[in-house]
Amino acid sequence: MSDQYSFETRAIHAGNTADPLTGAVVPPIYQVSTYKQDGVGGLRGGYEYSRSANPTRTALEENLAALEGGRRGLAFASGLAAEDCLLRTLLTPGDHVVIPNDAYGGTFRLFAKVASRWGVEFSVADTSDVAAVRAALTPRTKAVWVETPSNPLLGITDIAAVAQVARQAGARLVVDNTFASPYLQQPLALGADVVVHSTTKYMGGHSDVVGGALVVGDPELAEELAYHQNAMGAVAGPFDAWLVLRGIKTLAVRMDRHTENATKVADLLTRHPKVSQVLYPGLPEHPGHEVAAKQMKAFGGMVSFRVAGGEEAAVEVCNRAKLFTLGESLGGVESLLEHPGRMTHASAAGSPLEVPADLVRLSVGIENGDDLLADLTQALG
Repeated sequence: MSDQYSFETRAIHAGNTADPLTGAVVPPIYQVSTYKQDGVGGLRGGYEYSRSANPTRTALEENLAALEGGRRGLAFASGLAAEDCLLRTLLTPGDHVVIPNDAYGGTFRLFAKVASRWGVEFSVADTSDVAAVRAALTPRTKAVWVETPSNPLLGITDIAAVAQVARQAGARLVVDNTFASPYLQQPLALGADVVVHSTTKYMGGHSDVVGGALVVGDPELAEELAYHQNAMGAVAGPFDAWLVLRGIKTLAVRMDRHTENATKVADLLTRHPKVSQVLYPGLPEHPGHEVAAKQMKAFGGMVSFRVAGGEEAAVEVCNRAKLFTLGESLGGVESLLEHPGRMTHASAAGSPLEVPADLVRLSVGIENGDDLLADLTQALG
């Protein structure tokens, strides 16, 4: 769909062509594994087997590409499946990757426990520091991996600046855009080569689907990724693709409300005596505030904070919350909280990516903001 249309319009219409048979305005769920051929090799619309392509998945992939401003989108069974396909497409044994010192625990595990056994090396760098990224590069670096905002410390990386450093080194820049979503940030327009999403999160938006995505601007790389997607097979199923496509239609209005509520929550936490630090890029005192304001439309719905009483006090805050549901994941309409050190980032314990033990991460939902503030107040005690 042409980028002459606004984001909100593309979110609803890109890939969502009315069904030619019935006129249904929502793409059907093509719950099918194979397709009748009109003679040997006579494919209808290019469909032969649903691992290779499925019309419902095609609709989602076209939508993803339109929202991120890319040439092609690819939908996977999970965010980590998307990352795995990307790594095995870009890299060969002996190659090197720079990864952030603040990243999702599953991403770190993929590099440290899986890709490393395949001969891929990695270095950890503070990607908010362009000089640190440059210093971490080697002659064998093929990719620089960035999360911005990062998980769970809400660090901000200057995408355009790091893209330039990566390009000069002959490396690809990969940006995990899960926390921001394409509504708030579009990394390809800032110089990134690949955008990664866990579509489980804000894209799906309702905590009822697991999925992942890659979006790229380079048509040659797109073809290579599509080949590996089919060869490896961890594709999004048709119903999962349909759920993500449905969720995306309300992405813009949800992200506005997530951001509105998160701003209120961050303000409350900065004034609470039992909170020692609040991590939210919308706060002027956040070290990445100016960069975030430059490259993001707004600051999103994720807030992390450190509890003054230490690890056990942080765990107790999690246990006392009532409206904030204790659980992993993020980006749903309901508010969630977790203790990263014991939950999502336990795999990073003892590594350079280990998170503070007194940290609590919030995924601020779209409930009434005053109700959320009241729940946090009572949970903090």
